[in-house]
Amino acid sequence: MSRQRSIRKKLVAMVMTTTFVALLVSIALVVAYDLRSYHRTLVNDLMTDAELVGHMTSAALTFDDPRLANEDLLLLRASPLVRGAAIYDARGQLFASYSAAGETRPVPQRLEGIDETGNGILVVSQPIVENGETVGTAVMRAENRMMARFLDYLAIAAGVTAIAMAIAYLLMRRVGGVLTSPIMAITEVARDVVATRDYSRRAPRIGDDEAAELADSFNAMLTEIEGRTRELEDSHSATLRSATERSRAQQEVMRLNEQLEQRVDERTLQLALANAELANANEEARSANQAKSAFLSSMSHELRTPLNAILGFAQILTSNTLPSTLEQKKEFANHILKSGRHLLTLINEILDLAKVESGTITLSMEPVALADILLECRTMIEPIAATRKVRVLFPDVDGAVVMADRTRLKQVMLNLLSNAVKYNREEGAVVLTCDQPTPTRMRLSVQDTGNGLNPEQVASLFQPFNRLGQESGTQEGTGIGLVVTKRLVELMGGEIGVTSSPGVGSVFWIELDSTAPRTSGLADRAAPDADVPEQPESESEPRLLLYVEDNPANLRLVEEIVAFRRDLRLLSAHDGHLGLQLARAHRPDIILMDLNLPGMSGFEVLRQLGADPETAEIPVIALTANAMPRDIERGVAAGFHRYLTKPIDIEKFTEAINSTLAEGPPLAAPGERNHP
Repeated sequence: MSRQRSIRKKLVAMVMTTTFVALLVSIALVVAYDLRSYHRTLVNDLMTDAELVGHMTSAALTFDDPRLANEDLLLLRASPLVRGAAIYDARGQLFASYSAAGETRPVPQRLEGIDETGNGILVVSQPIVENGETVGTAVMRAENRMMARFLDYLAIAAGVTAIAMAIAYLLMRRVGGVLTSPIMAITEVARDVVATRDYSRRAPRIGDDEAAELADSFNAMLTEIEGRTRELEDSHSATLRSATERSRAQQEVMRLNEQLEQRVDERTLQLALANAELANANEEARSANQAKSAFLSSMSHELRTPLNAILGFAQILTSNTLPSTLEQKKEFANHILKSGRHLLTLINEILDLAKVESGTITLSMEPVALADILLECRTMIEPIAATRKVRVLFPDVDGAVVMADRTRLKQVMLNLLSNAVKYNREEGAVVLTCDQPTPTRMRLSVQDTGNGLNPEQVASLFQPFNRLGQESGTQEGTGIGLVVTKRLVELMGGEIGVTSSPGVGSVFWIELDSTAPRTSGLADRAAPDADVPEQPESESEPRLLLYVEDNPANLRLVEEIVAFRRDLRLLSAHDGHLGLQLARAHRPDIILMDLNLPGMSGFEVLRQLGADPETAEIPVIALTANAMPRDIERGVAAGFHRYLTKPIDIEKFTEAINSTLAEGPPLAAPGERNHP
């Protein structure tokens, strides 16, 4: 019955809504028309009253008699809606006025000050014409009762609507059952059929309208369903058996599908991972290729810059068409020497960077006393700082020890200190401090008074060949030193950082692991060197050097260097075989050996010299362009007394000759050595 009541309620609600809307529209139209008529009538009445007042007071205006005009305005007391009136002369000045009892609004003194708007007030004005001439203006102010009238209409409309809606509701309650009874009968039969599955039930036919036709159609549908239900029940048993078999087969298929899907998902995941790895590898390869191209481009530029000076000045010196004075030749030679040293520094730093980036660098981590390192750095930095009048202040670090590679730590500190001096101002200062931020860490800070760096320069500080705008400056540099320094500090388990203020200066710091203090060993290491003479004195005849070198230019250079030493005499051999013959024939005091010789390498010559008792004791110094650390380690391990790299540093070359001669046997007397 709940659904039957729902249909009836919907029908009642529909009729009630229609009735309410119709009443609402009708009442709204009637009220709107009446209010409009009321307003029009009120305005017309006020205009008429204003015209009459104007006729009555025209004589008073003409003769300037306000008293007569006020008496004429008192006649408006007969009109209860008029709350006030006023007569203004031709100049707009107040001439006469009237206010009803209880009226509190003041009458404006000027016609322009009249406010024609107000809550519940209607104001009209009418010019006063006498003999075709406007002698004044009559203004009427009346009470506008449209809102009260509107509220009255609302109350009447609400009452009428309530009565009409009640009547409509009662009528629909009576008539609704007649309209819905056939539908309720069909609904009841349908509910019973659904609940009991009894398709033999039939709905009664009530009346002879569409509802009756609906009942007939419903009964026909039940008959059709009943017949088909019997047919379905007959075939149900056979269908059930086949369905059971299909179910078992479907379950097997589903099981196989699940296994297949699992395998597909596994293979898909493997493929996705492989694709992701391939994409990452491609991206890394692309980035590496771009970085390599940028690096090679920058390296090419940096290498060509000093080579340009070397080749250019060398062409001037060797040119017959460009004569130069002795002073110019010295200047050109200095430029060549300066560019060559810069080129050598650049090559060494590139090699260091390559070793660090490739991971082939070998570090010897050990406790290193900072006092020793800083003393060595001080000895090397102070002469450079003195040329620019830069004061370098070193701290007292006795007992401070860090875990590091001694050689690489010295390289790091020299780079930071040399940069602080190089990019400092004239008569500036460099302050080196040592702190221990934690019990296990030691921090070394290098502070300068240079121009400082802005945040963009700090962000690009550790990029290869990036000199932060100093490329056009007067200070030489490669832009690689800080990159190598950063990698070396990280390889030693440390950190590097920088803080900088433009116009104030910069502070570069490194942090390394600290360890137990120990006494400085610098004096012990330096003591043996104190006895090394700078140049042996010739007591009898010059000492004999044998240089095995296949390159004529390199041979010529060594010949010129030795020519300045009266205590030395040079023999040369262009290959290893001739070098062995000369060594056995003349037994020189020192043999200088190139490693890349035609026919027989320098290592093979060294081996054969060591195997011969007559030449086994002759010290052999390697002089080669193989400057990689592994090449040096290999040469020292092979038995070379010293290992010098090209290009030749004359000071190091002289020191190696002097120290080797000082370590050797006493000078032979005349006639004891075979002369060439």
